[in-house]
Amino acid sequence: MANWLAFTRAHCAIYRGTRGLIGGNLLGIQMLLLSTRGRKSGLQRTLPLAYVENKGDLIIVASNGGSAKDPAWWLNLREAETAEVQVGGETFAVRWREAPHKERTEYWRKLQSAIPAYRMYRFQSEREIPIVLLRRVTAAWESVPLKQSETEASFDTTSERSSETASAAAQTNR
Repeated sequence: MANWLAFTRAHCAIYRGTRGLIGGNLLGIQMLLLSTRGRKSGLQRTLPLAYVENKGDLIIVASNGGSAKDPAWWLNLREAETAEVQVGGETFAVRWREAPHKERTEYWRKLQSAIPAYRMYRFQSEREIPIVLLRRVTAAWESVPLKQSETEASFDTTSERSSETASAAAQTNR
C-alpha cells in the first residue's frame, strides 16, 4: 500500500508539473487527475485515473483494481455534487452520474477496448463495478447559444462601427 501511495503522489506531481505531458498517457491509456473532497476528513484528495472520452463525457471506472471494495474516491464522489478534473493542462469542475444500467454493456465495450485490464476486473469482482460519467460544468453564458439573428446583428453592428472608425480616421489624417 505504501508503494502505491508513493506512486500515486509522484504521478500526480509529475502530471501537474508537466501539464499532463508526462503521466497523461500511460502505455497508451489516457489518464486524468480526479480531485474529490474527503467525506470524513474534508481534505482534497487527488489521484490519477484511466479514462475514455465519449460524447462529451469522460468515462471512469470505480474498479479499485478489481477489488471487492469500492475505491475511496468513489465513496467521496458519491457524497459530492461536483469534483475537479485535470486533463492535460486544463483543470475544470465536473458533475458526475453513474452510467444507466441499460447502457453499461456499451460503455464496457469502449472501456475494455481502450483499457485491457478492465476485461479482468469486470469478472474478478463480485460487486457491480460503477461506471462513472463526468461532464464539464459550464458557465451559464457558455451553455446558451446565441440565436442566429442575434449573432448576425452583432456582426453587422461591429462592421458598421469599423466603417465609421475608419472614416473618422481618414478625415483626421487629411
